[in-house]
Amino acid sequence: MSNKKTSEYTPAMQQYLQIKTEYPDLLLFYRMGDFYELFFEDAERAARLLDIALTSRGKSGGKNIPMAGVPFHAIENYLAKLVRQGESAVICEQVGEPATSKGLLERKVSRIITPGTLTDEALLDERQESLLAAVHLVSDVIGIATLDLASGRFALIEVQGEAQFHSELERLRPAELLISEDSHLNLPKISFRKQPSWYFELDTARRLLTQQFGTRDLSGFGCDHLTVALMAAGCLLQYARETQRTHLPHIQSLYWERREESVFLDAASRRNLELDSRLIGRREHTLVNIMDECATPMGGRLLRRWLHRPLRDVNVLRARHHSVGILLMQQCVDTLYQQLRAIGDIERILARIALKSARPRDLSQLCTALGGLPDLQLQLSQLHCPHLKTLAQKIGGFPKHYALLKAAIVEKPPLLLRDGGVIAPHYDKELDEFRSLSDNAGQYLLDLEKRERERTGIANLKVGFNRVHGYFIEISRIHANKAPSNYIRRQTLKAVERYITDELKGFEDKVLSARERALNREKYLYDVLLDKLLESLLELQTCSAALAELDVLNNFAERADTLKFYPPKFTDKEQLEIIEGRHLVVEAVQDEPFIPNDLKLDHHRRMLIITAANMGGKSTFMRQTALIVLLAHIGSFVPAQQAIIGPIDAIFTRIGASDDLAGGRSTFMVEMTETANILHNATRNSLVLMDEIGRGTSTFDGLSLAWACAEHLARKVGALTLFATHYFELTRLPDIFHNIANIHLDAVEQDDKLIFMHSVKEGPANKSYGLQVALLAGVPKQVVTQAGKHLKELENQKLQMATTESPPPPEQTTIHPQTTDHPIIEKVKTLSPEDMTPRQALEMIYQLKHLV
Repeated sequence: MSNKKTSEYTPAMQQYLQIKTEYPDLLLFYRMGDFYELFFEDAERAARLLDIALTSRGKSGGKNIPMAGVPFHAIENYLAKLVRQGESAVICEQVGEPATSKGLLERKVSRIITPGTLTDEALLDERQESLLAAVHLVSDVIGIATLDLASGRFALIEVQGEAQFHSELERLRPAELLISEDSHLNLPKISFRKQPSWYFELDTARRLLTQQFGTRDLSGFGCDHLTVALMAAGCLLQYARETQRTHLPHIQSLYWERREESVFLDAASRRNLELDSRLIGRREHTLVNIMDECATPMGGRLLRRWLHRPLRDVNVLRARHHSVGILLMQQCVDTLYQQLRAIGDIERILARIALKSARPRDLSQLCTALGGLPDLQLQLSQLHCPHLKTLAQKIGGFPKHYALLKAAIVEKPPLLLRDGGVIAPHYDKELDEFRSLSDNAGQYLLDLEKRERERTGIANLKVGFNRVHGYFIEISRIHANKAPSNYIRRQTLKAVERYITDELKGFEDKVLSARERALNREKYLYDVLLDKLLESLLELQTCSAALAELDVLNNFAERADTLKFYPPKFTDKEQLEIIEGRHLVVEAVQDEPFIPNDLKLDHHRRMLIITAANMGGKSTFMRQTALIVLLAHIGSFVPAQQAIIGPIDAIFTRIGASDDLAGGRSTFMVEMTETANILHNATRNSLVLMDEIGRGTSTFDGLSLAWACAEHLARKVGALTLFATHYFELTRLPDIFHNIANIHLDAVEQDDKLIFMHSVKEGPANKSYGLQVALLAGVPKQVVTQAGKHLKELENQKLQMATTESPPPPEQTTIHPQTTDHPIIEKVKTLSPEDMTPRQALEMIYQLKHLV
């Protein structure tokens, strides 16, 4: 296509090719009448992606030019389908009206649709943020800027190191990521779009940002020193402006997300805890799935933000807990739910108002929302809670805006402004006059039809209208000879003749002019209305943010009442005590009653070695502990009779088995990488959950690794740790370390069947019940029977080796060598674990094994 001279094409195709050269990688939807058309490679690609017909139009080089199209009124549905597949598109509109334009219609790009710059309701998941992100690397600092264009929330964060960066990417999950064309960032499993390096210049970024916010500098946002993140923010803002083709007045602030404000969750922990997506990729039976009963979509989005960024500020959390308690005590949850439900998603409506893309029904919904604020304020005024009173002040009231919208917009407006009938009667005198001419046209035509039938004596004479030919008088062909001399033939059809008269032509010009002028007047009044609302945009955004928070707190109260949650308590002591804790997701999906369990960790008891049968509930017990702590740190009540929680700075989990085939990492390498991350980054105030460390390698290697990891956590780190294992040798650790204890999940054998009790008991388990679990899983009975025979042989061999009086074997190193001159000890003395990569650590293990 690019090799052909454009002069060989029709004027319309030349215009298309000229616009296409500016957007070579995007699908160009080119408006032609009632369709958006795509040509050449775009047409072939769109036909595959959208499952639409591929046709042709004209020729190029003797070959047909591929063409595909979609109706203009259905464009949003097709765009939504493209966006879900990660595609981007350019929308090119006709400028001017075909009826009044001479020659080729001018066309201009009206908007660019990319996955990270969506604002239209039809293209967005109402419960998920669609984030546009930009990242930049300078030395060892990575700056990240994110923008939710559909709400205007603009945030910055700076991190150091690959682990922190990947953790933030897992939290944010941007729909679209921008990087510099010369970037060397490691971006596994995420698509990105490269931008010119000068987009990331610091001076340009400061100029764009201060211009956007109307400030002299950025010190007022507390982020003037975040130079790398600001460079990313400058690129992001420039990209957003280019795609939207307009100003972005709803972006009015810049928020610095301080890492020390939140409880850190690394990427693996977010996945292992299944916050909003299961390990198998599905969204059902996740924490969000159980916790989100919010009345509004904006409340649902805020809940997800809180879950992925739990706070450490106990004063904020206590204020939320107190609010939830008051809502429960006053029994106003259902009332508030109904009031909030009527509010709708005004956060995104305000963004569309700012971008001048709001549709009539957006304004109708905003009118409904503002009209409900007085009743909501009345309800909140009866609640004696400082935090809820603060929210009530932020919500405020907008009586003037409500009155304006009530007077201006009809109660049930059409979907699109171009359909007309959006502005209410009696709002504008000039508009009413134009409409009066159109509205009276019907009676005039009836009178004209009656008069002409009487004058001509033709009983079936009709006066009609169509968009192509306008008004006409229709007579059957057999009566054509009766047509008066002042009838001018307009159209001949198979069975009828159509005519026009000077009188009817004059009326047509008057009516059609009135309709066009009425529609133009409506467009003008609508734009003025948007401008008036923009004058109070910041106050309206503050209102929507407060409504979203109220919705989440009310949702917490409803969940606490329905699911039997209780308020947690925070303490300054190094402590984690849970009485009758439950896993709320497992409890919700299983049929039988959930068995609650207790947990106690404190200054003297910092690690629990957990043993149990396979499927005995170790992972459930560990995950429920983390989820209880997480829920407490977002302001929710928790699924436990009592929870006392000391300072927590991070939650680390190493649970489950998975590989990374695309990254060339085996299951064991993934396990060791995640383990290394925990050992390097956990602190005394971290909650660490480790399950089955060392199972991906040989027995002795695995046991050695598990023992060493537990010892390191107990001796060097001191984190609050749950350490689940099938290596029963680890149950000796409490004999060596005073801060470690054994617990197990009970199971009993009855009539050759294994019954899981799922109750936590002190002390180690007495056996793993592996054969019984294999039988439950459906392994053929003869295989399990044969395995039992092998097990007895192995146990007998072990017993014989323990009781034989033969000379002792050559001296071997133990897990804890007692000699001081053994080569393994000499080798270990030279190691520096803090400086080793996971791969180096794995190689060292093999070297130590060789020495053994």
